[in-house]
Amino acid sequence: MRFLFFLLLVIAAAVSPQLVQAEKAAVEHPEARPFDQSANATEQVDAALARAALADKRLIIVMGANWCHDSRGLSGWFAEPRFAAMLEAKYQIVYVDVGQKDRNIDIARRFGIKSIKGTPTVLVLSPRGKLLNRTSAPKWRDAASREEEDVFAYFDQFTPEF
Repeated sequence: MRFLFFLLLVIAAAVSPQLVQAEKAAVEHPEARPFDQSANATEQVDAALARAALADKRLIIVMGANWCHDSRGLSGWFAEPRFAAMLEAKYQIVYVDVGQKDRNIDIARRFGIKSIKGTPTVLVLSPRGKLLNRTSAPKWRDAASREEEDVFAYFDQFTPEF
């Protein structure tokens, strides 16, 4: 009987950290699915640019897809209350579905990005539509594995790349 109790205790100890890690990962990396394949991306971007100009805010265009863990992870962070409050004050945001990196590429080209090499590709534009992050725009392919503080700091204290 003691052996059985000991065996159950060992199994519980081995499984418990894995469950805690899984629960922690779920909390650390929220995911959303905001990419609408049927949306008219050009109309959405044009409308967001107009709102950004009127409000003197920057525009974030997240070019990704619902199949992409990193696209969903970044949009999940954006939906968290802390991020949402900061982003609302500084940005307009548009989610553009890129399919398998073969849809709405004209949006990226419009702002000087020739192709979508990875998802998400995150464009930060001035209120007048100038691309401010040409170098870092395609470097969000690891968005879901980035630290929350790093993602927050990038958008909160965004410094344009010239």
